[in-house]
Amino acid sequence: MKLANNNQQDEYIAFLKQIRKERQGKTSNFAKLLFTVVLGLFLAVICVIIIENTILIDKLMVENADTSGGFFKFSRSKKDFQVPFSPKRQNILVLGVDSNGEGADIWEGTRSDTIMVVNVDPKTRTIKAISIPRDSKVFLADNKGVSKINSAHAIGGVNLVKKTLKETFGIKIDHYIIVHDDAVEHIVDALGGIPIYVEKPMKYHDWAGHLHIDLNKGNTVLNGKQAVGYLRYRKDGLGDIGRTQRQQWFMRSFFEKMKSPEIITKIPEILNICKTYIKTDLSFYELSQYAGFIKGVDENKIEIATLPGAPNQKGYISYWILDPQKTQEVIDRMIYRDKVEADFSRFKAGIMYSPLKEKEAMLIQDQLKELGFEVHTLKITHLSHTRFVANKNEVNIDFYNWLQKKMPELNKVQFVYDPTENFSVGSDFTIVLAEG
Repeated sequence: MKLANNNQQDEYIAFLKQIRKERQGKTSNFAKLLFTVVLGLFLAVICVIIIENTILIDKLMVENADTSGGFFKFSRSKKDFQVPFSPKRQNILVLGVDSNGEGADIWEGTRSDTIMVVNVDPKTRTIKAISIPRDSKVFLADNKGVSKINSAHAIGGVNLVKKTLKETFGIKIDHYIIVHDDAVEHIVDALGGIPIYVEKPMKYHDWAGHLHIDLNKGNTVLNGKQAVGYLRYRKDGLGDIGRTQRQQWFMRSFFEKMKSPEIITKIPEILNICKTYIKTDLSFYELSQYAGFIKGVDENKIEIATLPGAPNQKGYISYWILDPQKTQEVIDRMIYRDKVEADFSRFKAGIMYSPLKEKEAMLIQDQLKELGFEVHTLKITHLSHTRFVANKNEVNIDFYNWLQKKMPELNKVQFVYDPTENFSVGSDFTIVLAEG
């Protein structure tokens, strides 16, 4: 659905203004925070490893004690790590920025190709992450006009991004992590590659932009350059949304790799890369606190969503026009943690599966029917990544965790909230069974 006519455009503009009005002056309960997702996730995991190896703590603190500005601020006092974690819900902004040309400052004037807001609730040990499509059409703060949201960082840095998110969506950002594209390449190579399932052949060459992508379908281990190509690829008919989904799949593979025992030997090299290519307003102490939290988070308590909308072309500029009602729904659910009570016994289930997963799909269908659910099935030739999709707001993480107890095969299957009903199949929730 395109929001191309005047009435739809007017509705979108009214939506943005209404959010500003409703949220203006409203005090947020969000305090200091951190959860490093996608390209920033490894920072906290590194902290866990460091904290669990006291000899390495001493060595790193001595070597990095003079670090200043925009990155780790090391403390020499080990007892500082005993301060308890904040019990309040918290937000963090994660930005992935591109290159601004050879020889240019890596932070000034760079656009943000990855924009994520992560909401962490230490009390319930749950995490909700929103991906914001880079082409989303918004009103930039400080009277900078209407533009794509990814231009905010290029025009006014992280402060303009934070202001725009607050004024447009009512989302208060307390801290941030900015990761340069080059960090991905260097860190992935330092780790020896990231295993991932490439859901389709990806071929693209941009000689002017020095971007060359040549990936075949199937399970593979991406090196640094390949990882950057995988994350930036958008020539698959899904455009920015396809890229956003790949960032989310990459996040999971990256997280698993960072938990492997051999990572301990890679820490010094990774920290050196971080100092050059990662910028954050968080201290080492704050990172360590969040690292301890992340270590105890159950993967089944993580929920992700992308702000819903539709593509729209205006002249030579392509925008992602946010759907007013559904975007507000996502924000209320993921950031403000609004809950909608529902009788889950009345939920309708859907199963979408690739041909190689037909036997598994039929078994899951039988299980769902035994639990009393009406089930619709649909065979699809091309599907990317297995996941559980909540199509309706009433389908929450509590229901998903209950279903996992009844169906253990859903354990660690990624939970996605998608109110666009692209995966609806006439259902309230959909189980997608793909080859990867």
